[in-house]
Amino acid sequence: MTDKPDIAFNVASVEGAELDHIRASLESGHTSSGGPFTARVSELLRAETGAADALLTTSCTAALEMSAILLDLQPGDTVIVPSFTFVSSALAYVREGAKILFCDIEPETLGLDPRHLAELLDDSVRAVVVVHYGGIACDMDGIRQVLKDRPDVAIVEDNAHGLFGRWRGEPLGSLGRFASQSFHETKNFVCGEGGALLLNDPEDVARAWVIYDKGTDRKAFFQGYVDKYTWRDTGSSFGLSDTLAAYLLGQLEQREVIQGKRRGVFERYAAGLAPHAEELGLQLPVVPEHCDPAYHLFHVLMPDHETRTRVMKELREEGIATTFHYVPLHDSIGGQRFAARPTECPVTSDISRRLVRLPFHNNLTTADTDRVVDALVRSMTAH
Repeated sequence: MTDKPDIAFNVASVEGAELDHIRASLESGHTSSGGPFTARVSELLRAETGAADALLTTSCTAALEMSAILLDLQPGDTVIVPSFTFVSSALAYVREGAKILFCDIEPETLGLDPRHLAELLDDSVRAVVVVHYGGIACDMDGIRQVLKDRPDVAIVEDNAHGLFGRWRGEPLGSLGRFASQSFHETKNFVCGEGGALLLNDPEDVARAWVIYDKGTDRKAFFQGYVDKYTWRDTGSSFGLSDTLAAYLLGQLEQREVIQGKRRGVFERYAAGLAPHAEELGLQLPVVPEHCDPAYHLFHVLMPDHETRTRVMKELREEGIATTFHYVPLHDSIGGQRFAARPTECPVTSDISRRLVRLPFHNNLTTADTDRVVDALVRSMTAH
């Protein structure tokens, strides 16, 4: 064991006026959803992404659940979801009665594979969920080409990793009908637990607010469009506490600082590992020229599963926390239960067994990243 301080995998940090904003929220007396800090964060997200509206939610999962309700899924409908993602990307649509078609990923960006998408697409499909893994845009050119004759199929971006990333100059989160965001403590911008649903089609806004407000037209009432509000539709209590929105605003106000720090961590890892990658059989993140990453994480692909297991153990013994990522959904118990039919996702299965995520957070120092790189290279060259 090392006598050096441990390097944590993730550390959520206060970066600006978060605590002052929380105090102001508590002193205002409006701590539930729909307060002034919620309005300010929503305005900021709309301005940055171009969304018609941005509704703050209790989680990214809740935002995906709202998108599922808005799709009006019917018996027999299916939704295509990458197998290499968090369970919420599929669960939200299962809850509304859809079956899932699990799609494989590309080996480079680890995003949805357009070729497999084309094989899966049939008349039952109502939506395709895309995930920008690590904040690097998936192949939207290929996905749009496959869907060009299917305007009835909605694109939903699970953009939990991607806020402030770009694809061909366009903000991630602006590329589909809906996009979900995450502000969980492991993400770039945090408030403990929270999310947002970005609405990119103005025609979805009115109904989304009804669903957001427990199925009532409460927003229309406050806008003066109706003289009293009443139950209109399905929905739930999706709104984020204004006190958490206050914390989130403090984070988002520092977005350039935070993203600059995270870019520095990413680039230090890349520069340190690139000279050794070919010799050691490592694959580093691939960033296409037309993509600006959101710098959510840094992963490496080991030559095989056994090497991954050994390296993670040896780094842990040196006080360095690493982790793997998603277990493939297509062969999980729930995935098999809710799949429309079995699908083969060999790239997902392979990637899942070889991927290692390195420590990554805003204030990881140069000394920390150097230590991680050194330990990783030593572990792989010693065998």
